[in-house]
Amino acid sequence: MRSPIDQILKLYYLILAVLGVPVNFLAIVILSRGKCGLSICTTRYLVAMATADLLVIITDVMMRRISYYYFPQCFLYITPVCSVNAVLFCAAADCSVWFTVTFTFDRFVTICCQKLKTKYCTEKNAVVVLATTGILFCLKNIPWYFTKEPGEVIDNVPWFCNRKPSLYTETGWVVFDWFDTVLTPLLPFSLITLLNALTVRHILVASRVRKGLRAKQQAENRSDPEMESRRKSVILLFTISGSFILLWLLYVIYFLYYNITRTSPKDFTYAEYIFQQVGYVLRGLSCCTNTFIYGVTQSKFREQVRSAVKYPISSIMKLMNKEKK
Repeated sequence: MRSPIDQILKLYYLILAVLGVPVNFLAIVILSRGKCGLSICTTRYLVAMATADLLVIITDVMMRRISYYYFPQCFLYITPVCSVNAVLFCAAADCSVWFTVTFTFDRFVTICCQKLKTKYCTEKNAVVVLATTGILFCLKNIPWYFTKEPGEVIDNVPWFCNRKPSLYTETGWVVFDWFDTVLTPLLPFSLITLLNALTVRHILVASRVRKGLRAKQQAENRSDPEMESRRKSVILLFTISGSFILLWLLYVIYFLYYNITRTSPKDFTYAEYIFQQVGYVLRGLSCCTNTFIYGVTQSKFREQVRSAVKYPISSIMKLMNKEKK
């Protein structure tokens, strides 16, 4: 019999999938149309982030969590299948995190490095950076396939994906596990925090200088389009990266605890198990928040969402009116 926390998780992951798939798909479609008032470079990064988040929802929430709670005996738990899915999920999660890092760096260059901006912040560079990042992390996660072993064999068919004991003892696997931990999410945490701090420092200095110049020109009452554009860009940057840091924080703490103590999840106490699952819950939630962030911070994105919602309704109404005639 499952514990109360498992009953809550069972419902939570179902709701997350029902919301996460259409929300991310909607973001991909709207952003891809390029009518949200964002630069092409920024749009490419945001579409990539939404795509990676959608893949995390599919490979983790739907193919692992929901199948575990609702379809525990389905083909997804044949060992080779769940081993491949583990690789796909790790690659999607890494891309989701590192696409956020590349977006943060792009915004840092745009705001703080005017000379580099024209060369780096282009659609071509964005595509190259995103494609390279995706390919590298797909290759990097292939070894995870070989860390799994069957939980049991039924009619010569291996079922379930248990972690091999050697993952906790053999030097090579321990080093790889630490490398994976540092690469995602410890290093991204550090980079995003550093880049945001440098961006804030640059903005504060630039704002003081600009206000001083405008005061000398006695133009305080006029609006400043450049500062307004920069303000919107900063709000988008900080809400996305801030949301990422907050929602991944418990998972990072769990990762540190797990790697420092080298405690197998099978040996966790109930309190440790709850802490682990809450970390997973918030990490999964991070794959659904960006679309809401776009809606709150970008007025043109909201307009596109309203248009997308109204279109099928208006189409049905027109069809009904034609049939009446």
